[in-house]
Amino acid sequence: MARFSLFGGTPSSLPVDSAVAVIGLGRFGQSLALELMTSGVEVLGIDTDEAVVQSLNARLTHVVRADAGDEDAMRQLGVPQLRHVVVAIGSHLESSILATSLLLRLGVPNIWAKAVSDAHGTILEQLGVPHVVYPEQEMGRRVAHLVQGKVQDFVEIERDYAIVKTHPPRSLIGVRLAEANVRRRCGVTVIASRRPGGAWQDVTPETVLDQDDLVLVTGNTRFVEAFAQLE
Repeated sequence: MARFSLFGGTPSSLPVDSAVAVIGLGRFGQSLALELMTSGVEVLGIDTDEAVVQSLNARLTHVVRADAGDEDAMRQLGVPQLRHVVVAIGSHLESSILATSLLLRLGVPNIWAKAVSDAHGTILEQLGVPHVVYPEQEMGRRVAHLVQGKVQDFVEIERDYAIVKTHPPRSLIGVRLAEANVRRRCGVTVIASRRPGGAWQDVTPETVLDQDDLVLVTGNTRFVEAFAQLE
């Protein structure tokens, strides 16, 4: 018989197409779950630590102390009916794999699983997890770009494609983008710009940049990194 402690009432009323179950409420899981709540998404949080569960009572739509590897508990909580489940367990490799394997067997269509190492990620991918995320590695790469000083934000879409926020180099100041040939010269595309204190605007061939502007640039990761380093 499944055993769990439930806070926030029964999760049976959760909208199955939009609600998200977050399994593992450590720092990453909590941050994710609370951000989803801020965005208006209903969240079912699941963790084995009762103190953690109680601390999130009334902050998540429903929060449960349960073993995510317990099939009866997951069925009683309605997890197999949800379309979106995140396995945010990182510190216990076996628990992560067991929970993920169960979700796959139960037919959950959209599973995101946190990997804490390449080996962990490889196992999850071999199981057939559609979305494997490496939050520590991804944050490390992002911060590495930020600490260099010229990149104000860096988002890697894939390992070979990124978006950066930076100031334009001197060669683009006061020149129509149509004349700058950024794509041909640098292999990147300027997609938006913002004046100090202003709002982001899509650029056009007629856009002329100022030295205090910020720009969003997309392209191959190596090329956008090189663009951001131009003086």
